[in-house]
Amino acid sequence: MKAVQYRTVGAAPEVVTVPDPEPGPGQILLKVTAAGVCHSDIAVMSWTADELPFPLPLTLGHEGVGTIAALGEGAEGFSAGDPVAVYGPWGCGTCVNCAQGKENYCLRAKELGIVPPGLGAPGAMAEYMIVDNPRHLVPIGDLDPVKTVPLTDAGLTPYHAIKRSMAKLVPGATAVVIGAGGLGHVAIQLLRAMTAVRVIALDVSDEKLALARTVGAHEAVLSDQHAAAKVLELTGGAGAQVVLDFVGAPPTVKTAGAVAQVDGDVTIVGIGGGMLPVGFGVLPYGTTVTAPYWGSRRELAEVLDLAHAGAVDVHVETYSIDEAPLAYERLHAGRINGRAVILPNG
Repeated sequence: MKAVQYRTVGAAPEVVTVPDPEPGPGQILLKVTAAGVCHSDIAVMSWTADELPFPLPLTLGHEGVGTIAALGEGAEGFSAGDPVAVYGPWGCGTCVNCAQGKENYCLRAKELGIVPPGLGAPGAMAEYMIVDNPRHLVPIGDLDPVKTVPLTDAGLTPYHAIKRSMAKLVPGATAVVIGAGGLGHVAIQLLRAMTAVRVIALDVSDEKLALARTVGAHEAVLSDQHAAAKVLELTGGAGAQVVLDFVGAPPTVKTAGAVAQVDGDVTIVGIGGGMLPVGFGVLPYGTTVTAPYWGSRRELAEVLDLAHAGAVDVHVETYSIDEAPLAYERLHAGRINGRAVILPNG
């Protein structure tokens, strides 16, 4: 089968031919319909050999949707042909967090060497992939697989971040979304579907600011040295109750701290390497700063329920598996408006 692999440190991903996988006991073989392209992949491919925590080659793709092709011995709960989404942050399944479906916060994953598909284990950017356990699959029903696949990360991650701040996302409140790209444009839709807050979007790209307005942002502000002052002006000097930074770079994290209201939430989702100092008098009193990771299995089901209800619509660009390296080039250059999706069997 064809697969998109990161094979050499510092090199571009390649389309290669590898043996078809066979499901072992308890495993499921998935025929991949769609696989998402993510900035996390770019981050992985920027690490040095010393920083890489897993061996190469790696089949990329931690966002996957497909149909059940075969079940290994003892695997239950699905039948051949069932359309499903892959829950990516695999855990041990037995620790106190996994027992609640919070495998994104598994207490034993590192100890046991458990890694997500596409981020250590063979991922979805191939014609077929192995899913380790049926609990890591969620039925999608009649949802469009191409529109659905980004929801497994670009939908689940902002949903999880938003839910953590729901107590502050009350009518009359303001939420600032920094970065209106893959995750940010979904976050705007989720905020509009789940709350009655005012949404202010920030981005460096006019094209992405236009997308932010299209998907529901009340205000769209250029993310530059004047952005914080503009947000404070729009909020009458008070700032925002909730700030969601989907970039996480030093300049955006600084902006996030500057626009937070007293007793507000700053949530750093992006992996741009920025850090926000916390201490008495450094930020407005009562400010909470968090850096969440992905989301729970239950939350993925809830995101898909929102998709069934028509509350979220991901802007996607599609590529064949042979065009996957081009998709990564465009993503690295900031030329993907929304989310790129690979069609391995398309």
